[in-house]
Amino acid sequence: MSALATKAATRAAARPVPAARRRAKSLKNAGWVLFFLLPSAVPLAIFTLAPMVGSLWVSLHQWNLISPMRWAGLDNYTTLLQDPSTQTVFWHTLAYVLGYLPLVYVGGLALALALNRRLAGRSIFRAVYFLPVITSWVVVALVWKWLLNPSSGLVNAVLGALGLPQPGWWTDPQWALASVILSSAWKDLGFVMVILLAGLQAIPQDLYEAATVDGASAWRRFRHITLPLLSPSTFFVVVISLINGFQVFDQVFVMTGGGPAGSSQVVVGQIYDLTFRYGRAGQASALSWLLFGLILLITAIQVRVQKRWVHYA
Repeated sequence: MSALATKAATRAAARPVPAARRRAKSLKNAGWVLFFLLPSAVPLAIFTLAPMVGSLWVSLHQWNLISPMRWAGLDNYTTLLQDPSTQTVFWHTLAYVLGYLPLVYVGGLALALALNRRLAGRSIFRAVYFLPVITSWVVVALVWKWLLNPSSGLVNAVLGALGLPQPGWWTDPQWALASVILSSAWKDLGFVMVILLAGLQAIPQDLYEAATVDGASAWRRFRHITLPLLSPSTFFVVVISLINGFQVFDQVFVMTGGGPAGSSQVVVGQIYDLTFRYGRAGQASALSWLLFGLILLITAIQVRVQKRWVHYA
């Protein structure tokens, strides 16, 4: 009797589940997932997705924030693409990213390698280097504006004592963007250091010991072990730094205001000016969507290309 019951149970278990029951189970699971996502999904929808949809709608209108909106279609986009100032601010933003990214990565990697060793007071050094990351951008920008003051700044005082040229920094059109890059890299070094330090500590020490036994030099160990196994952390740092770099605004606004003569104006700064100085909110929204498209394209290319150089253990 028990054998017959066992066979019946086996047949029932092997019998395919009806499609309606599978759909009901899937809907039930989806309902539970949605229920647990609501605490984060609702604020995301209200404060992120809704403003994005609103800005897309505004980009199709002419609006000065006061008068009623007038339908413009794609005129705002065509006007921006034909405006030489749009190309200029995009080139300035690209120049900022190209100067900022290598500086912050190489500096962060150097700090991570130094603090990955057994040093006295290592935790204190890590905290000190990370402190600028949690400091307000306004404070950092004001401090660096004082440090790079051409007439009374500490940097030019040191350069003058060493007999080196003393640039005009944020007052000179040729050096204004470089001033912003220096302050940005200094502030973000700690963030990059922490990410790369975590990646370094995840590399097995056995690999270094085996390479040392085989006679590999320090450079070869760094090139063939550290850099490949650090590539996931490097990929994360590059993606985040590029996204943040293309959205640079605070330090430019405080240090240079986009000047002198527009030499350090960036895309987000242009969006701000179009909205609050010139009353062209439609064009500002269109410019923000052009920037979003550029960031999305670059990020997608990075995700596609990362398979060729990122090595996951």
